[in-house]
Amino acid sequence: MPQFITAEEAVKQIKNGDCVIYNNFLGMNNAEQLSIALNERYEASGEPKDLTLYCTAGLGGWLSGQPCEKIIALGAVKTVIMSHYGSMPDTAKMILENKVEAYNLPFGVMSHAVRAGAAGHPYYISDAGLNLFVDPKYKGYQLNAQSKQELVEEINIDGKRRLKYRTPRPDVALLKGSSADAFGNISWEDEPVLGDPLSIAQLTKRCGGKVIVQVKRKLETSRRPTEVVIPSVLVDYICVCPEQDQIQGIKGCDPRYAGDVPMSDEALEAYVRDNAKDDPKDLPKRLIAKRAAKELKPGQIVNIGVGAPEFVAVEAAKSGMLSKVALTVEAGSMKGLPAGGFAFGAAMGAQACCTTAEQFDLYDGGGLDICFIGALEIDGAGNVNGHYHPKKLSGIGGFINITQFTHKVVFCTTFSAGGLEIEETEDGLKIVKEGKFLKFAKDVTALSFSAENAHSNGQEVVYVTERCVFRLGEKGLVLTEVKKGVDVKQQILDLLPFTVDVAPELIEY
Repeated sequence: MPQFITAEEAVKQIKNGDCVIYNNFLGMNNAEQLSIALNERYEASGEPKDLTLYCTAGLGGWLSGQPCEKIIALGAVKTVIMSHYGSMPDTAKMILENKVEAYNLPFGVMSHAVRAGAAGHPYYISDAGLNLFVDPKYKGYQLNAQSKQELVEEINIDGKRRLKYRTPRPDVALLKGSSADAFGNISWEDEPVLGDPLSIAQLTKRCGGKVIVQVKRKLETSRRPTEVVIPSVLVDYICVCPEQDQIQGIKGCDPRYAGDVPMSDEALEAYVRDNAKDDPKDLPKRLIAKRAAKELKPGQIVNIGVGAPEFVAVEAAKSGMLSKVALTVEAGSMKGLPAGGFAFGAAMGAQACCTTAEQFDLYDGGGLDICFIGALEIDGAGNVNGHYHPKKLSGIGGFINITQFTHKVVFCTTFSAGGLEIEETEDGLKIVKEGKFLKFAKDVTALSFSAENAHSNGQEVVYVTERCVFRLGEKGLVLTEVKKGVDVKQQILDLLPFTVDVAPELIEY
C-alpha cells in the first residue's frame, strides 16, 4: 500500500540527475503543490539539480513565475523534453537564450512513446513528423546549441522510410489525481482530462522509479474497480493537498468541466448565445472563426486548436452547428464545448473523455474529418510554421499529429500581427492599422506542416484570415475569397512576399 506523506517529504525522493516525468496538459493535471515543495527544497538546499523534465504536453501556467516551471527558471534543470512551450514563457525565453538544453517533439508521439515504454519497448516507430522539422534530415527538434542528443532516427521498414523515437526512462513521476481511496487507489473525478497517468505510472515503475501522486482528498471507502485510474500497486507515495485547484490559474473546481453538470448540445448552444461577449480586441479572431466555421459539415469529427481556433467552437454553437458535429481536443474530450484561455483542454458538457494516447490513436488513424489550427508563418507553397520563431517559441504540441493525418485542415490566422486594428462597417471590413509582422513569409522558419505531404496524402487545405481565404492548389496558395471592403491588390497581393494565383471567380463574402 502507498505511504501517505507530505509534499515536502515526497520531493526528497528526487535525486540529483533524475528524470522527472509529468502528466500535465497545459493548465490541467498540474501537481502544483508538489512543484511548490520542489521549488522550496531547491531554494533552501541547492538540490536536486541537473534534472531532466519530461512532459508530453507542457507544464502550463501561461504566465511568468508559475510554480510548475519555476524549477527550470531557478536553474535546477539541465534538460527539458516537451511538446509545448507556449504556456511556459520563462522556459521558452531560456531556451531561445541557450540557457537550458531543450527538445521539442510531437505531443502524440510523446504520448505513444510513454505507452510503448511502459510495454518495454525502447523505441516508438511512427510516420508522424516525416519530412517535417523533427525528421533527422532537419534536426529541428534540437532547440538550441546545447541540445545535441539524438532522440529521433530514421528507419526503413518494408521499403518505407519511417521515424524511430526513443522512449523515456523516468526516475520519478509527479502526478495529480482527485482522490485516494482506502487502499490507495487513485481516481480522477474532479479533473477535466485524464492525460496518460496509468501509462506514466507503469513506465516509471518498470524503470525502477518512484510514483508520487497528489490528491485533494483521502476516502474512507474503496472505489469501484472501473473508477480507478491508477491502482495502488503502482503508487509509492500519496500527498493529500486539499487546497489543490482543478485548473492551474483558476480557483476552485468547476463541476461543468468535471462532468458533474450534464449539458446537452442544445443547452450549450443556448449558453453560448446568452453568455458570449464580443470583446473588440477579439474582432479579428471572431471574423476568422466565423468564416472558418462555415467549413463544418454535419456528422464530422472535429479537432479544435488553441488561439484563434478556440473561437470556432463558439461560432459553431452560435450557428446551431455544435449539435451536428463532434468537437474534440487532443487532451481527450469528446463532444461538448471546448474551453479557451487558461482552461484550454477542458470541455464543458463533454460526453466522454479518453486518455491522450487513445485520442491520438484516433487522430493518427485518420479519424478526424476536419481540424482548425493556428499558424505562425505561411509561405507561398502552402507550408506552415506553427511552433518556432527565433523571437517566439510556442512548441509543436499536437500540431503534427493533427494536421498530418486529418482529411481537411483549416489554418486560422490573422494576415498580420503586432498591432493589427480592424473595424466592421456597413461597407465591409476596414483595416485601420496593419500589423507590424506579416504572417506570410517567403520561406517559413521551421516546417511544421508540409504542402508536399498534404498533396501526397490527398488532404484539402484552407487558410483563413480576417480579410481573405486561400486554398492549397497544385502549385501553392490560391486566393479564393476576399472580405467585402478589402482592396485585393493593396491589402493582400502587394503585401505578400511571393506571388499567388487568384481564382478566376474570386468570391466576396
